[in-house]
Amino acid sequence: MKDNSMTLDPRHDSAIKHVTGQAEYADDIPEPIGTLHACLGLSTRAHARVVAMDLAAVRAAPGVVGVLTEEDIPGENDVSPTGLKDEPIFAGPLVQFWGQPMFAVVAETRDAARRAAKLADITYEDLPHVLDAAEARAAQYPYVTPPLKLERGDVAPALEAAPHRLSGQMRVGGQDHMYLEGHIAFAIPGEDEDVIVHSSTQHPSEAQHMVAKVLGVNSNAVTVNVRRMGGGFGGKETQMNLFCAVAAMAAKKWHRAVKIRPDRDDDMSATGKRHDFVIDYDVGFDADGKVHAVAGDFAARCGFSSDLSGPVTDRALFHADNAYFYPNVRLRSHPMKTNTVSNTAFRGFGGPQGVIAAERIMEEIAYALGKDTLEVRRANFYGTEDRNVTPYHQTVEDNIMPRIVDELEASAAYQTRRKAILAHNAKGGITRKGIALTPVKFGISFTATWYNQAGSLVHIYNDGSIALNHGGTEMGQGLNTKVAQIAAEAFGVDFARVKITKTTTEKVPNTSATAASSGSDLNGMAALDGCEQIKARLVEFAAEKWQAKPDTIRFANNHVHIGAESVPFSDFIKQAYMARIQLSAAGFYKTPKIHWDRASGKGRPFYYYAYGAACSEVTIDTLTGEYIVERTDILHDVGRSLNAQLDIGQIEGAFIQGMGWLTTEELWWDNEGQLRTHAPSTYKIPLASDRPRIFNVTLPDWSENRENTIKRSKAVGEPPFMLGISVFEALSMAVASVDDYKTCPRLDAPATPECVLMAVERLRKARADVS
Repeated sequence: MKDNSMTLDPRHDSAIKHVTGQAEYADDIPEPIGTLHACLGLSTRAHARVVAMDLAAVRAAPGVVGVLTEEDIPGENDVSPTGLKDEPIFAGPLVQFWGQPMFAVVAETRDAARRAAKLADITYEDLPHVLDAAEARAAQYPYVTPPLKLERGDVAPALEAAPHRLSGQMRVGGQDHMYLEGHIAFAIPGEDEDVIVHSSTQHPSEAQHMVAKVLGVNSNAVTVNVRRMGGGFGGKETQMNLFCAVAAMAAKKWHRAVKIRPDRDDDMSATGKRHDFVIDYDVGFDADGKVHAVAGDFAARCGFSSDLSGPVTDRALFHADNAYFYPNVRLRSHPMKTNTVSNTAFRGFGGPQGVIAAERIMEEIAYALGKDTLEVRRANFYGTEDRNVTPYHQTVEDNIMPRIVDELEASAAYQTRRKAILAHNAKGGITRKGIALTPVKFGISFTATWYNQAGSLVHIYNDGSIALNHGGTEMGQGLNTKVAQIAAEAFGVDFARVKITKTTTEKVPNTSATAASSGSDLNGMAALDGCEQIKARLVEFAAEKWQAKPDTIRFANNHVHIGAESVPFSDFIKQAYMARIQLSAAGFYKTPKIHWDRASGKGRPFYYYAYGAACSEVTIDTLTGEYIVERTDILHDVGRSLNAQLDIGQIEGAFIQGMGWLTTEELWWDNEGQLRTHAPSTYKIPLASDRPRIFNVTLPDWSENRENTIKRSKAVGEPPFMLGISVFEALSMAVASVDDYKTCPRLDAPATPECVLMAVERLRKARADVS
């Protein structure tokens, strides 16, 4: 192993702009004279019929130009990404969650629009509401989308015959995206039916199609542009559709540019989050800790509409095995309708909720048998031919998990530190320590197979400069930097010669969302395809002009080397232009090998797996429940890294975000259905001071993707998010020490200090009752 953090890969193409404030976001675009501003009017009931809605005071407020309601929509009142037509832009006679948009005010200023939106006089007839997934199941609320079942083997007999058996329930909280830049859309009307929308969206093509549907026009009349986002994390995959549609409608109605940028309170109330889960599990195992059978039911709080809850809950089941082989397994999803905002994509897309269930099962077995949790994890890893098939019947062909864990165990000195922690806890002091080493195996590809495609447009101008456009969106993760690297390497020129232009539906059509960790995989390959098309023409031109063999022509060091002759790249391109060689190409890529039959629960939904492991050590205060993360060591597989600096940054950020999901970020609704944690003042993301005191991140230098991905790299956006589970498991060990590790604490997530303190007191009481 080596630490790749000091490689000389290009830095993020916007790094200096970010830190100096020069990076241009949607809200920084100069506004044309006469720009209007919109604000949503939100419901104040979780579930109710609208008896009357008087907007006279809203329309009469200072600065108001007009109001948009359901009656003003020229096309369809729906922005559902699944086509189920269950997600209206504006609620009609039925309100289904507190914070649901009911109308939009359009005014001369943003402040005027915000003030006017509060003046609506609405009369409701309240209806019963359900907020929680378990409560929804008990009340026999419907599913928002069809459930999934994955099954292999014969579960019931295997559970009955297992030497040991246990069952339990785990609650896993949701998470708000809390990006630095919230939702925003800026629409500029054009001639005829045309409209241009500048937005902070991860899915420009979907926003384009949604705006077209709402306006009742063809998609070719709508252009969606994205220069960059101030964070996305999945929250801008579908949730931006609403804002784009409202801005576009207003722009076309009043023939003026319109911007909508909700404040943080409205943003958090009206847009979806990571799904909360209630997970019931039943597991049979033997004295060595090996699993014989697992049955799991995964109920999710989905909200009032389907959004992406189907694929999210599917992916939770796909990752409920994590790195472990279950000989007999049955997993079922329960995507529950609730009277809350529709939950949506979030980094990991349901995978983290599945992985943490697998880790809870390993932890439960370890405490039941009095073993080290790592020993139980290792005993259940995927392995030989009779232990390498997943619950969805895909064979694990590239399993490097044992090597990853072995190397991290050694480099992190896990065994030595664990012995020291056991000795510390045996003294019985106020502070207790815990350590955990947890793995992650994460499948890479969209489970909606048709999304696994990408396009690009590559231009070489006659001065030798290169412009490249692709369907991916830059949200801080460094996608544009990686794609520019690929193009620069293809033509053998300096990185600075390549310019990535803004993502726009005018240049690359029908793009997939930048999600599922697929941005570099898909768009990198599409860009390379475009470059290779141009290179093939240039090689043919050079071979003819210089009477050279094609295999003697190389592109390197800003030159084109033709046999013994070397021509500067710019001069060569000028000559190719004069010879009328086409210097532009549209590239395309689609992921091979993948297929999935949802009805049978069988297939190969993933092209490959990314692997990683983290070892975290914590200290808790048993009098307050407060804790600190002392140290984290990570060894994460990114294949042959495209840019080690960017990859390590992604791993660090993902780990902290995953840690926040499981420790501090708590969503809380009151009994009336109002989200009370709707601002940074009430919703606690990790601070800089919460990071591990010692934080080591390493990439294995021996790894490369066995599949033919871009430069044999692996995805890095989502997989390391689940490494934060190591902190959660370490907290569990520290709590378990109160009862001499005899009982699994069964912490629910997030394990806030309050939850840790209650778990400590619960174990103390149980121990006192026994004695």
